[in-house]
Amino acid sequence: MTEAVANNSHREVDLLVIGGGPAGMAAAIFAKLEGLDVLVVEKSTQVGGTAATSAGSLWIPGNTQSLKAGYKDGPEPAARYLESLISRGGERNLRMRNAYLETGPRAIDYLEANSEVKFVACGKHPDYRDNTGAAVSGRAIVPEIFDGRLLGRDFERVRPPIQEFLVLGGMMVAKTDIPRLLGRFASVGNFFHSGKLFFRYLMDRLSYSRGTRLTMGNALVARMYYSLKKLGVPVLFETQLEKLVYDGGAVQGALLGSKLGTQRILARRGVVLATGGFAHSEDYRSRFMPDAKPIYSLAAPSNTGDGIRAAEELGVRIAPEDNGNGGFWTPVSITHRADGTKGLFPHLSLDRAKPGLIAVNKLGKRFVNEANSYHDFVEAMFASEGKQAIPAWLICDTAFIQKYGIGSIYPGTTDLKPFERTGYLISASTPEQLAKLINVDAAGLLESIRLNNEYAKTGVDKDFGKGTTELNRFNGDPAVGPNPCIGPIGEGKYHAVVVWPGEIACSTGISTDEDAHVLNGKGEPVQGLYACGNDMSSVMADSYPGPGTTLGPAVVFAYRAIQAITRGKNMPRQAGDA
Repeated sequence: MTEAVANNSHREVDLLVIGGGPAGMAAAIFAKLEGLDVLVVEKSTQVGGTAATSAGSLWIPGNTQSLKAGYKDGPEPAARYLESLISRGGERNLRMRNAYLETGPRAIDYLEANSEVKFVACGKHPDYRDNTGAAVSGRAIVPEIFDGRLLGRDFERVRPPIQEFLVLGGMMVAKTDIPRLLGRFASVGNFFHSGKLFFRYLMDRLSYSRGTRLTMGNALVARMYYSLKKLGVPVLFETQLEKLVYDGGAVQGALLGSKLGTQRILARRGVVLATGGFAHSEDYRSRFMPDAKPIYSLAAPSNTGDGIRAAEELGVRIAPEDNGNGGFWTPVSITHRADGTKGLFPHLSLDRAKPGLIAVNKLGKRFVNEANSYHDFVEAMFASEGKQAIPAWLICDTAFIQKYGIGSIYPGTTDLKPFERTGYLISASTPEQLAKLINVDAAGLLESIRLNNEYAKTGVDKDFGKGTTELNRFNGDPAVGPNPCIGPIGEGKYHAVVVWPGEIACSTGISTDEDAHVLNGKGEPVQGLYACGNDMSSVMADSYPGPGTTLGPAVVFAYRAIQAITRGKNMPRQAGDA
């Protein structure tokens, strides 16, 4: 049912979903479960979008999975936490936040109970700020590991993860697998666990292009796609939105384009826009992103703002209306692949918080608490005076790389020459030589290293407080004291990796109400039109509260949209009407 559907010049369904990422697939699953006739349209050849390459976390305060695991939480402290972070959006944003917190656990439970999408509690995974109402544990959930072989030949329809995250060129590993793989000779249990993973992967490669043991975001989108298949929901691939059909004061469907031509799809109950945001639209990047417009994006290449563009033609409201940050951010380094292509490695949590690394600007000076969240790290890059921290350099020594790795260089790597030859890693015998090679001020770099080494003795970072927050310490090395995030630099050679701002999702998007109804310029619902995922203006505004800031709202507001549709709210017309 999920192969390309035959092209008809005219077709009619209950609900038309534009976009095959988690938001669109979730909306389609919910709609089908509620008895609606649903069609999903996907621009690319694969489902999953940006989420397929993500960690797959969902930020759902008070979720049932964590409560069952013994973690206590609820909407009230989460509401206080979000209030402390979010300053824009006014009353509308407050209503959306309250709706999100109230509905989140119910949406996830409904999805789990009625589909193949299953979740587990993350346990300890701190919110990204230590503000009032923040939690250390219980708010993040992740999808259960999924066996991609269940998809059969449709396994290739799942967008693969970032190449640099794959072991042996094609094997996915969960976060809990990493220490067991690195310590595979440390215990019998680790050895057998690692051997089982490698053997499974070798067997997979006899029949598949990559490993079928799927984790993180790949598991999430594969589980959603598998659910669509089991529910009999068709997916129209390589088909994109050209224009919304607007008549009689309501959206009645859409014109879709493909290599077979243009077709008109009428939607009796509405259209859901979930095209992934505007990440690869130069026009929208110029309009909505910072003046120092970032050039790197981790979003799916097909995310070019199709949904936003079609909605704007109807005069909808885009929020925020001023030129904000426009996105959610991570520092990225540029990798060099064996086939001559380049990739982006997101520096999320594996290196920046570890003891023995600092980040410096063009003056050789630190400008940020390196252990802060990836979003906050990049916001500090944008805020740096004269944009001196764009790009920035991560500085460490040889011992650090051998113990923790850096970027795409795995822990335990002893031969650094391949990375030095491509220019990914810059190495020198002294800080002065390194400063010259990376074109930063030598005196500034020497002083930054000296201060870091002093702070490593006392455990107190007098400049930026590295190691003082729950998130800092969570991502640090608990075996190091007195501060798990600060260690000396100077054992072996000195090394540098350059990092740039890169966005992982858009925060600016189509303005909606708490049921994902698209709003026009007067703030009134556009009948028959909904938006969720990165097409929707983020309920988090431009703040990033914790792991799963985009995927949590994508699923929850998809649920709320379908609930509104099946309650009969904002319906353009009834089935069978002309």
